[in-house]
Amino acid sequence: MTIHDRRSFLAKITSGVSAAAIGSAFNSLSGRIACADDLKSGLYGRLLPCLDQNTGEPLIKLPEGFRYWSYGWTNQPLSNGAKTPGAHDGMAVICEDKDSITLCRNHEIGNPGPAFWSGHSYDPFAAGGCTNLVFDRSAEKFISAMPSLSGTAKNCAGGATPWLSWLSCEETLVGPQSLLEGVSSNPLQREHGYVFEVPPDGQQDPRPILSLGRFVHEAVAVDPESHTVYLTEDADTAGFYRMVPDRKSDLSSGRFEMMLAKQVRDVRRGVSKGAVYDVSWVEIPDRLRAHSPGTQDGLGVYDQGRQQGGLTFARLEGVAIHDGKVFITATSGGDASAGQVWQYDPAAEQLCLLFESPSSDVLDMPDNMCVSCRGEILLCEDGDFVPQRLQILTPAGKLCPFAENNLRLNGLYGHSGDFRSSEWAGATFSQDGQWLFVNIQTPGVTLAITGPWKAV
Repeated sequence: MTIHDRRSFLAKITSGVSAAAIGSAFNSLSGRIACADDLKSGLYGRLLPCLDQNTGEPLIKLPEGFRYWSYGWTNQPLSNGAKTPGAHDGMAVICEDKDSITLCRNHEIGNPGPAFWSGHSYDPFAAGGCTNLVFDRSAEKFISAMPSLSGTAKNCAGGATPWLSWLSCEETLVGPQSLLEGVSSNPLQREHGYVFEVPPDGQQDPRPILSLGRFVHEAVAVDPESHTVYLTEDADTAGFYRMVPDRKSDLSSGRFEMMLAKQVRDVRRGVSKGAVYDVSWVEIPDRLRAHSPGTQDGLGVYDQGRQQGGLTFARLEGVAIHDGKVFITATSGGDASAGQVWQYDPAAEQLCLLFESPSSDVLDMPDNMCVSCRGEILLCEDGDFVPQRLQILTPAGKLCPFAENNLRLNGLYGHSGDFRSSEWAGATFSQDGQWLFVNIQTPGVTLAITGPWKAV
């Protein structure tokens, strides 16, 4: 079944599933910013070194009672014999049933090099892409990993679709004419800076989705009802975008817009606690303009929106939809440049600051994010604080550490060194919320975590 056929079929049976599966827990959080005083006690208690069920090594710290399995280390064989690419980044559950869970995982490799897989390759000299993983619920283990997209560049994050596929985002604008650092001769054959769709079986020729624009993409979230696509931009001056499709389940065409706030033009700094802004949207005339005229600044799309009053954020990265609300992370936003978490309410057309980190020891530059069926926001840190953490922002506005990177290796799968400063990425829950899947980018490993989850 092609992606288009699967969309048409699934649109009828799944368009309301995600919305129906989640409650209204975040209603009480709207308009409130969490306070640093709330951060002293954790939701699950102290974090303790926890042994990996596969290697026996204490790779991470978790609350008591939680267990995890590592899988898919960089350079370990995929199911087809190829080596697992490194730089594990964005990831999501894209398909599941009572027996198994299928995930798609990005590999944020930006340097040019031979595509890691000859099948379904976009550019033979771009080394990024995706791999699809299958996890067996009853056996509590991963059972396969296959390449699903190759020949793309710097696949950072993305997002799952209601029709059971993954949208993989390129966080770069390189192409055949680009001057590449450390490379004397540029081997790239195609332009980059696009979003690509990947099905659960990985059997789809890679085609850039032009309707989603060409810019420094980070992540996307697809509204389960309207199929509007929300997109983040990882730049110091970033816009927040949406593509409203002409037809549901069809991303080939639609209106492309940037958010505008009526009261303010720039929310990178100086935002009051609990600030709420009325917002609207301005249309971008040329969504494929990579650069401002006469420059190579990578801000061609943003500049068109800014000239119409579009709102400027600081490095927008994660985006997720829960209970009709859209949540986004501004990695370097806030007066301490340590991160912000925002909520956009499409029904009210309002933007609210939920949380601003006062310092990196509280929350250090939140990047990828997800929301569980219980209502907690899980934030992946990507900053300089050691160790890097997974943190939970509860519907009550409380920030709680859930996991710490404890990776200190001595030759495990060929990896040695202290990797506790490596970012968390790709956090995603199974639909029932019992399994959390997440990556540590360097040296590159995927973890499956389960335990005594609490209602929040």
